[in-house]
Amino acid sequence: MIGFIVWIIGLVLAVKAVLEIMKWPVDGVKKLLVAIVILLTSWVGIAVYYFWGRENLPKMLK
Repeated sequence: MIGFIVWIIGLVLAVKAVLEIMKWPVDGVKKLLVAIVILLTSWVGIAVYYFWGRENLPKMLK
């Protein structure tokens, strides 16, 4: 039961991250690649996105 709850939390955070990424004012291919990497790396990708990438990635991808 705990594992299922952790999985749901990860899924919600991943979907929220992808929706935030799609609002960035950068090229569509770059947004798609970042979203795929975050989804494929699971918790590590989500953690990197929320602790570092949220502020820095849009600037780096321009």
